[in-house]
Amino acid sequence: MKNFVLRGNLCTSRTKDSLSWIPHGYVVCEDGRSAGMFAELPERFRQWPLFDWGDCLILPGLVDLHIHAPQYAFRGTGMDLELLEWLNERAFPEEARYQDLDYAGKAYGIFAENMKFSATARACIFATRHREATELLMDLMEATGLRTMVGKVNMDRNCPENLREGTEESLEETRRWLSDIEGKYDHTEPVLTPRFIPACSDAVMRGLGDIRRETGLAVQSHLSENQDEAAWVRELCPWAGCYGEAYDGFGMFGGSCAPGGPAGKGGPTVMAHCVWPSGEERRLIKERGVFVAHCPQSNTNLCSGIAPVREYLEEGISVGLGTDVAAGCGESIFRAMADAIQVSKLRWKLAEGAGRP
Repeated sequence: MKNFVLRGNLCTSRTKDSLSWIPHGYVVCEDGRSAGMFAELPERFRQWPLFDWGDCLILPGLVDLHIHAPQYAFRGTGMDLELLEWLNERAFPEEARYQDLDYAGKAYGIFAENMKFSATARACIFATRHREATELLMDLMEATGLRTMVGKVNMDRNCPENLREGTEESLEETRRWLSDIEGKYDHTEPVLTPRFIPACSDAVMRGLGDIRRETGLAVQSHLSENQDEAAWVRELCPWAGCYGEAYDGFGMFGGSCAPGGPAGKGGPTVMAHCVWPSGEERRLIKERGVFVAHCPQSNTNLCSGIAPVREYLEEGISVGLGTDVAAGCGESIFRAMADAIQVSKLRWKLAEGAGRP
């Protein structure tokens, strides 16, 4: 159904500083999109199906900017480990199982069903490096009716042998994946997904930059999550002034497909975590229009730290929330809201020079 009306207590926020509220108002869906909120229902919509929710609160669907579908089966475990150990001991062994399409179908089916009945309406989702399993996940997410961006992960170094792609294989499989799904979905989009700089060689990053220039696709990855990870990137990419510049050097950072290129030439970039940015990196994030996915529960569980979200907002950087399952314990963005407030208070008290919560 693409045309209908909902009635209830409407509440929405168009900016971080504004709130719109209409008690017992009407929100109209026209041709599958919002046509607005109204205190009185306009005449032209009065013959449409109306669903009266009485005194219930009606909110826009929530957005999860960062979640790993293949990690859903072990969410909230291994919390005695920090990031790099946790990847090797928990995440990578589980993700290797998605070579088996029977297992992938069962696990992704549970993930998709739970996402369908959550408060999340839009999500940026990591799959694994397995093309066929990624396409299966996209089929399942399309069936939920949610709007999602799903990425086949690229990894050709510094990972277990059963997850490591050959460099050419990684790029060829990415192109084949994009060809397989072209025009297939109404609600599900591909997003280029280099796992993070340590797992992607310069050749893979360069090839993904080429694909981005050809397609204009969005990008998702991880940035400055953990101090050991950031130090590793400095060793791997000594030519980059900061972690973000290692992505930017390949045209994979922000709304342009090449450093200094025209804004909007490529799709958006979402970078998860951004806990330990240098001043140079914060400047680059803002300049390139990168979206920060703040994952407060994951950052706490893996002892990564507390992202400077108040500063990001004051500097005009775009920030959203991510559950980051499985380092996050579940898919609730409401929980992520509460966690974001709590860690902000801790940062205020514990981090030198931190602003108010």
